[in-house]
Amino acid sequence: MTARADIDAWFVREVLPLEAALTQYLRHNWRDNAGLADLLQDVYLRVYEAALKEIPKSAKSFVFTTARNLLIDRVRRERVIPLVAAEDLEALAAAAAEIPGPEAHAIARDELRVVQAAVDKLPPRARQAFILHHVHGLAVRQIAMRMNITERAVTWHLNAGLRALANALYRDPPERRPAP
Repeated sequence: MTARADIDAWFVREVLPLEAALTQYLRHNWRDNAGLADLLQDVYLRVYEAALKEIPKSAKSFVFTTARNLLIDRVRRERVIPLVAAEDLEALAAAAAEIPGPEAHAIARDELRVVQAAVDKLPPRARQAFILHHVHGLAVRQIAMRMNITERAVTWHLNAGLRALANALYRDPPERRPAP
């Protein structure tokens, strides 16, 4: 256990400076902007409670992993239909019909493997810019600072990466696409 004063100092020093990037990440990955402040506070609460047990080695990765897990929990909770909300069995059956089956999951996994293989084949700088922007939700300016290049170069790498992905995913016939 760590003293609260140490945790408070760690939180102010390591976690609070991530607020702008965390807010952007949440905004990029959550459709309800009205609930962003609540999401942010929930992330902070989970991070602080975890730090009471042990301060994480990497605050940034811990904060963003916590945010990701919180978003996943919220999505799962929203997909659950309470029985009192289902006025009749037809509404419940209609909702159940929308849940993807095992075939859809298998197809989605295969498609994800194809996309991952295409991303892996991107030139290193284009791949790095693409992942920072489309996976981590960073802005062009943040990517430029992280990669130590100009914003124009980041834009060029992003465009080149998207063109290469589009070519790999949509121009190649299915039999020439990388095997999953």
